[in-house]
Amino acid sequence: MSSAPLAGRLDGLLFFPVTAYGPDGAIDLDAFRLHVRRGIDDGAAAVFACCGTGEFHALAPEEFGAVVAAAVEESAGRVPVVAGVGYGTALAVQYANLAEQAGADGLLAMPPYLVVADQDGLLRHYTELATATALDVIVYQRDNAVFTPETVVALARVEGIIGVKDGHGDLDLLQRIISAVRTELPGRDFLYFNGLPTAELTAPAYRAIGVTLYSSAVFCFAPDIALAYFRALRSGDDALVNRLLDGFYRPLVELRNRGRGYAVSLVKAGVRLGGLDVGEVRAPLSEPSAPHVKALTEIIEHGRAVLTAAEGSE
Repeated sequence: MSSAPLAGRLDGLLFFPVTAYGPDGAIDLDAFRLHVRRGIDDGAAAVFACCGTGEFHALAPEEFGAVVAAAVEESAGRVPVVAGVGYGTALAVQYANLAEQAGADGLLAMPPYLVVADQDGLLRHYTELATATALDVIVYQRDNAVFTPETVVALARVEGIIGVKDGHGDLDLLQRIISAVRTELPGRDFLYFNGLPTAELTAPAYRAIGVTLYSSAVFCFAPDIALAYFRALRSGDDALVNRLLDGFYRPLVELRNRGRGYAVSLVKAGVRLGGLDVGEVRAPLSEPSAPHVKALTEIIEHGRAVLTAAEGSE
């Protein structure tokens, strides 16, 4: 764990590694370590371990602790490590304590399990979580945890809550949230992240309302494409952004939408296509079909062809 504040270290492409399993279905820490090490070497700005892409839902507490600790050891302070936590408040606090013991730099707080709570209940849940840990907390807005602007202002007042990751996708709501926090808490350095699946597809729209941070599942299996897109977006190279959107990201999202759970299992298949055996997804997710894996192969090849053509035109 670094002594530097987490908020100031989250500037760049955010890497959400998959969790590796061996042939027997048990955690494969060696493969996971290699996955994380390669991601950091390839230019990841942070490692978000055991989150959605990392199958947090499928991990036992002792597995979670071991995976987070492995990410921390591989990072060795080079980039921050943020761990996913979730379920009800008591379990979320338990996972937060495990992440803290493992040396994580922060937490991504996923929605509470099963229940649909009102705004007061959600505020109480995340406040109790933040109060129970010394780690900085990013709250994940999605599914059954969607906030009003007033609730986010209240969350931003809680010590230790440093930002919101938006996986809901309502830009009108998010703009009102940003405006409310800016108005009610002037000078508050509160972070916003685009957390939609395959966030690159919507990154230009989010960027237009000032949200420049996003999670990249593509970085897991095609870091060259993910980084090229990130740099093009940041530098204003709209031509390359559009070529990659048209030739890689839109086809990828259309393929992802053809199967339930593909936001995780298709990513894991992509990592295997790159030569690193990280195993299959755990139940209740299932593997993508062979034709869909073949389609993924072709999409990745076409994305790299787009990069090669762009480099040749420089």
